[in-house]
Amino acid sequence: MRLSRIILVPSLFLLAALAALLAAWLSVGIIERNSQDAVSDALVLQGHEWTRVKTTGLQVVLSGTAPNEATRFRALAIAGSEVDATRVIDQMEVTAAAAITPPRFSIEILRNDAGISLIGLIPADSDRDALRARIKEIAGGTNVADLLETADYPMPAAWDQTLAYAIDALEKLPRSKISMDAQRVAITAISDSATQKRTWESELAARAPGGLMLSVDISAPRPVITPFTLRFLIEEDAARFDACSAHDEVGRARILDAAMRAGLTGDAECTLGLGVPSPTWAEAVVTGIDALARLEGGSLTFSDADVTLVAPDTTPQATFDKVAAELEADLPDLFSLHAVLPEPVKIDGSGEGDGPPEFVATRSPEGLVQLRGRLTDEVQRSATESLARARFGFEAVYAATRLDEDLPRGWSTRVLAGLEALSFLDNGAVVVQPDVVDVRGNTGDPEASAQISRILSEKLGEAQDFRVNVTYQEALDPEQALPAPEECVASINTVLSEAKITFAPGSANIDAEARATIDKIVELMKGCVDVPMEIAGYTDSQGREEMNRALSQSRAQAVLNALLARRVLTSNLTAHGYGEEDPIADNGTEEGREANRRINFRLIGAEDSAEETPDDQAPAEGAEEADDTATEQTNE
Repeated sequence: MRLSRIILVPSLFLLAALAALLAAWLSVGIIERNSQDAVSDALVLQGHEWTRVKTTGLQVVLSGTAPNEATRFRALAIAGSEVDATRVIDQMEVTAAAAITPPRFSIEILRNDAGISLIGLIPADSDRDALRARIKEIAGGTNVADLLETADYPMPAAWDQTLAYAIDALEKLPRSKISMDAQRVAITAISDSATQKRTWESELAARAPGGLMLSVDISAPRPVITPFTLRFLIEEDAARFDACSAHDEVGRARILDAAMRAGLTGDAECTLGLGVPSPTWAEAVVTGIDALARLEGGSLTFSDADVTLVAPDTTPQATFDKVAAELEADLPDLFSLHAVLPEPVKIDGSGEGDGPPEFVATRSPEGLVQLRGRLTDEVQRSATESLARARFGFEAVYAATRLDEDLPRGWSTRVLAGLEALSFLDNGAVVVQPDVVDVRGNTGDPEASAQISRILSEKLGEAQDFRVNVTYQEALDPEQALPAPEECVASINTVLSEAKITFAPGSANIDAEARATIDKIVELMKGCVDVPMEIAGYTDSQGREEMNRALSQSRAQAVLNALLARRVLTSNLTAHGYGEEDPIADNGTEEGREANRRINFRLIGAEDSAEETPDDQAPAEGAEEADDTATEQTNE
């Protein structure tokens, strides 16, 4: 009995202790869960889903990656508001701050008659005073607005070179916008003429530094056409324009549509120009062409507001009168009609026939000019011969004219206008009669027919019949006879593939053996003076990259200097060294290294230019013997 009491009492104490421990453990678990739930809910509700909450006893551990320090502190504060802040353990991390990206340095330059403005961001190391002085010099006393800002970051590679090019372009272009950064220049400008536009485009492309992304958009104003001329003919069931002018796109479309209805086939040019005498120009022209179509032949000439309709000499009088009367009634106000039903014309062309009196001027393919036929008096003979020698050269003119006092009034004007028309022909003849001036021949000027028609309609006056039968031949066109830019590059690279330009090892001195190759390039360059090209120098991969680039630059410049020494115009050429870039063969073999040491010509501004010679051709720059002792200093 006593033993049972002895065992029972300790057992009761042990059970009480275990119950207390169990109660404590359950209480701690409840507190942990409640603390974790409370903190987690508060963080999620306030947008901190990125946090992870864990409880260890009474401690609340926060982990996760905060986007920034401020967010981390806010998460700590939220947790501290739900439980005792001393219980919160911070194990959170903060996202590493991204490296600060340098700004994009760029400038936009605007120039017009009022002055120059500069807007953009430039490196703090830029020589701003020199830039401002250069801009003021270009502005020439007009206003300069310098709105540039600076940033203290490293200057981008090629910044100075690109900026210098942009400023040079600004000096050339009086009405322009130039946008640039270190790798790109975009130029928008207005020129005074189409010729100036082509010249500027060629010069800007030729002077662009190697590797620069260049965009050039130069617009030319419409030409001023004086007099505003259109001449449409139907001969032998074929229709054509000798000259066509319109003042807008809609009017041009209407004129060409009317011409097609009248029998015009194929493509036709109709120049958009300034100087139209009336907004109803297109309406008047369409009305005139429709009238000419009803006559089934003849010519229609507009010279400003003067309209001349010349019917075929076989047209019945009644038909002619009806068409002429309807056309005169239908023409818009301001336009004045002169309708002519000519007598049959016989052109002898000798100047001595039994028919109407004639003056004849002929020009041979060799440029020799003969004057035959009749002139009024010695004064007119002297004036005619003087004009001919001024136009065609003193030694090229042979005169065999005779005097006739009975020639009609205005004969001198007709003769001089005929000689001026002949100057547009490479070969051909002009026959002047009292009732007609006939011009026929071949020309290399695609605008010759329009120019001749404009001259004759202006000089001969209204109601005068003239005929222009001029054929454009591309072979006579000095511009078309020149090789295309792509052909220039391909021809030069072909010469280089046949015989490389070689250099002394480790130097930019051209070997004497390469002179023949240089001379061939000189001959090809005579027809390519306006083609923007880059002389590109390359090396193999031996030696240091910086030395290779410098050596290739020196060799490309040496080729340019050699052309300049032979009196080649080099304003269209630039030299650029690319070092070991763009290998065309394996640098692991001597044959491959020699192939990679080369000079190429590249068309600037064309993606598909012949930059490299085909693999089955010899490379185009000098081969040198390997010099293993020098590969660490120079690339041979």
